[in-house]
Amino acid sequence: MENLLIIGSGCAGLTAAIYAARSNLSPMVVTGTMPGGLLTTTSTVENYPGFPEGIDGYELMLRMQKQAERFGARIKTLQTIEAVDFSRRPFVLTVDGEKIEAQSVIIASGASHRHLGLESERLLEKKGVTYCATCDGAFPAFRNQPLVVVGGGDSACEEALYLTRFASEIHLVHRRDSLRASKIMAGRTLSQPKIKPVWDSAVTEILDVKLDKVTGVRLKNLKTGNETVLACAGVFVAIGHVPNTQLFKGVIDMDDAGYIIPKKGTATNIPGVFVAGDCSDHAYRQAVTAAGLGCAAAIDAERFLASQGG
Repeated sequence: MENLLIIGSGCAGLTAAIYAARSNLSPMVVTGTMPGGLLTTTSTVENYPGFPEGIDGYELMLRMQKQAERFGARIKTLQTIEAVDFSRRPFVLTVDGEKIEAQSVIIASGASHRHLGLESERLLEKKGVTYCATCDGAFPAFRNQPLVVVGGGDSACEEALYLTRFASEIHLVHRRDSLRASKIMAGRTLSQPKIKPVWDSAVTEILDVKLDKVTGVRLKNLKTGNETVLACAGVFVAIGHVPNTQLFKGVIDMDDAGYIIPKKGTATNIPGVFVAGDCSDHAYRQAVTAAGLGCAAAIDAERFLASQGG
C-alpha cells in the first residue's frame, strides 16, 4: 500500500516527490517513457532560478530526481501506468502489469509538443529545431539571425513576438491566409516590423540534416504547389500541445482540449487525486510554474492524507 503515487517525473512530478518525501510519505514516482519530461529535450535552461549560467535540461531533471531520492522517494524508471481505478480508495493503478494500491495520487503526466511529423524535424531537434522560444530563444546561435516560427495561433504569435528581442527577422509560416490567434494578438504580431508572415504554406523539410544543423526550411505553397527554400538559423514549432491525459478521460474532469481542471487548489473531482504541471496548465507551461504546482500538489496530498488519518 502506497501513501502517494506520483504519475510523471518532470518538474511537477519530481518537485512533488521532494516535498512528499520530506514529509515522510515515501512517495513512489512512475516516470513513464520520458523520464524528466519535456525539459530533457532542451539543451540549455537559462530561466530556471538558481542557475545564472544556465543548466542542461537533462542535468536539471537528474538533480531533481537525486534530491527526491535523497529524502526517500522511489523512482520506477521507464515504467508506465496502463490503467487506473479511481472508483474507490485505496486507488488501484496498473504499472507495467503490476497492480499497485495507493491512498492518494498526483497526476503530473505533462503535455507533449505537437510535431510537424517530419524526419528532418526529428533529426535536427536540439540542433536548431525547438518548441519553446522562452526556453531557447536567447541562445547565441539564434541572435541576430533569421528564424522561422511555424503556426498561426496565440502560441505561435507569442513565440514570434518574444523572438523579436533576439532575431534579425522572423518568418511566421502558417497554412492559412490569416492567423487563428485572437484579434489583439494577431494585430500585435502583424504590426511588428521584424515579423514577416508566410501565408498558405507548410514546411515540408528542415535543412540541413547532412550538416547536422538548421540552415533553412523547404516550403510548399498549399494553393499553388510551388516549393521554395527559406534560409534560417532556427525553427520554432508552435502548433500546440497535447496534454498526456488520455488515460484519465471519462474519470477526471477535463476541458475540451484534454487539460485536467483543478477544483480547489490542485484537487481534482476525485477526492485524493491531485494534479500538477502541464497536464493542467495551458497558460504558462514553464518549468518553474510546473515546479510550483508540484509543491502545491504534494502539500494538498499530505493534508488530505492527514485528514483521512493516513
